[in-house]
Amino acid sequence: MDVIELHEAMVFLGRFPALAGVNLTVESGEIVALQGPNGAGKTTLLRLCAGLIPLGTGSGKVLGHDLFTEQQSIRRSVAMLGHTSGLYDDLTVRENVTFWAQAAGLDKTTAFERAENAIERMGVEKRLLGLPVSRLSAGQKRRTSLASLIVRRPQLWLLDEPHSGLDQDGREVVDSFIKEVVNAGATVVVASHELDRISALSPRIMTVVGGVALENEDQ
Repeated sequence: MDVIELHEAMVFLGRFPALAGVNLTVESGEIVALQGPNGAGKTTLLRLCAGLIPLGTGSGKVLGHDLFTEQQSIRRSVAMLGHTSGLYDDLTVRENVTFWAQAAGLDKTTAFERAENAIERMGVEKRLLGLPVSRLSAGQKRRTSLASLIVRRPQLWLLDEPHSGLDQDGREVVDSFIKEVVNAGATVVVASHELDRISALSPRIMTVVGGVALENEDQ
């Protein structure tokens, strides 16, 4: 099944074409890596696929949902890790992760259990669980953000620089988890400047330049 189908997709930020006619098909169970310079359109492409910004022209579907008319349905089945943490600074680590578990429709008991498992899976130290997110380091926030995605168990993972702010151990945890969720049937699209690392994760690398996604010819 095609999880992402884009044909001549254009996205406008004001009058500027942030995506200038992207053609992209991603099948279920794939890991697709996006590389390219800052401002090339990688984040915009991920946000489009997450249903967070509107499609200007062209056509597109994500998980069978039309990008023009079914953005809300897309957001329910997709999780995106962006440059910001996506966390509530005044809530604790545990409260943040549990909140996102409940937002996925879990009852309180199940949400708490899944949150505890996700926190442990991402290696968040127990001493941090009762602290407000505002007191965490960048790396600790990143691990908490990833735990908040894990509890949702989305069909499509959209990861924008997921290794940012993490130490070597944290980076290896992220790589291991990406492989794990794909083996469980999910699909992952990951944008990163770290070509060596994403090359080890995915045989399929797209280069985004000037708002267009190009398949690497040497694959």
